[in-house]
Amino acid sequence: MKVDVAIVGYGVVGNGTAKILEEKKEILKKRAGVEINLKKVFTRNWNKKFEFPLKENQKANSLDEILNDKDIKIIIELTGGIDFPYELALKAIEKGKHIVTANKALLAEKGKDIFLKAEEKNIRIGYEAAVAGGIPIIRALREGLVGNKINKIYGILNGTTNYILTSMFKEGKDFKTALEEAKELGYAEADPTLDINGTDAAHKIAILASLSYGGFLDFSKVHIEGIEDINLMDIELAKELGYTLKLLAIAKSHNGEVEVRVHPTFLPSDHQLAKVDGVFNAVMVEGDSVGETMFYGRGAGSLPTASAVVSDVVDIAKSISLGVGREIEITSMNWEHKDLNLTKVSDFYTRYYVRFTVPDITGILSKVAAIFAKYDISIAAVLQKEKVIEKYEKISEKLVPLVILTHTASENNLQKAVKEIEDNNLTGAKTVIIRVEDEED
Repeated sequence: MKVDVAIVGYGVVGNGTAKILEEKKEILKKRAGVEINLKKVFTRNWNKKFEFPLKENQKANSLDEILNDKDIKIIIELTGGIDFPYELALKAIEKGKHIVTANKALLAEKGKDIFLKAEEKNIRIGYEAAVAGGIPIIRALREGLVGNKINKIYGILNGTTNYILTSMFKEGKDFKTALEEAKELGYAEADPTLDINGTDAAHKIAILASLSYGGFLDFSKVHIEGIEDINLMDIELAKELGYTLKLLAIAKSHNGEVEVRVHPTFLPSDHQLAKVDGVFNAVMVEGDSVGETMFYGRGAGSLPTASAVVSDVVDIAKSISLGVGREIEITSMNWEHKDLNLTKVSDFYTRYYVRFTVPDITGILSKVAAIFAKYDISIAAVLQKEKVIEKYEKISEKLVPLVILTHTASENNLQKAVKEIEDNNLTGAKTVIIRVEDEED
């Protein structure tokens, strides 16, 4: 049997997907038991030079050429943004076409509408490539870990920010220098805003949280912080305390609520995720039966992402050849037609790295400690530097960094304590707060 497919969006991943579908056509046929035929590809501009050239009869000049072709059973959506692919997805579903997408923003922000519409029309949505590129984390959660209650997910889900933080930690580069280097090497886009501010990682963890906890979430309520304000001083000081900084995407379930957040996070330097360097991604999943599992690999790039796209195409094509649809669904959401209740930021409980900039005089530490005690914040470690290396930042000779590492505390209480310390003029600069994920007994 032959299954015709079409690609919409012919950028880096689109070229990689076409390359695999065309060059490995016979291998895929042998493994899938069905021939997958790339019939049409649509892009807005055919005048560009493409990494993988197509035959002229494969080039579509309009979307309607694909949507109205009854032989095309699967549309591979590889465009950017949200509005255009959202409209495309709804039209494709109405036309009875299955969808494979790598668009994490689309699913994180419009997934509820798309998946419910797909269910109504008995359409399958494949989205393995939307999270962590070539790492098969979606299938792992849906199939390999199906017998587990997922306790937590920790993810390094953005290669650009991981490269920058690795350069700062290992080579002592400041943020701006590391970012420019990432651009020169092609690891960062010309406009890396969505990577740097944490939005890209947030889209991905939102999808994993929905999948793991069986419901849809309001993306606007996901707590997001980026790395744009990270100072080399904090990376170096925390290193002395045995910690490494990562932009961590976190999902946890407790007491009927789901905690979903992305922010710079200190991890113990011997933690597996702390050792994930450069542009690599990794996801740690803890299940109640299996314990901790780790998934590691390239989270972006033409062929790694295309590999994930093709895995969904093959899976859906096999179902079509068997004459079945969503009734044997293995690539869609595990939703229960419910919305997840997200934990408010003020209700977070974790450990904290807090750096105050204080006068170098007697009694400051005791005053800070007293205010912490007032808000039930227990201090685990203290690091105070008499002198600051100038490469970090210029600080008055009369001011020094005072770092406090707390035990698990309430976010609400921590913020109140810091505000009171600053209001009492005990500090000479804005306080730096970075969360710490370090399991305590």
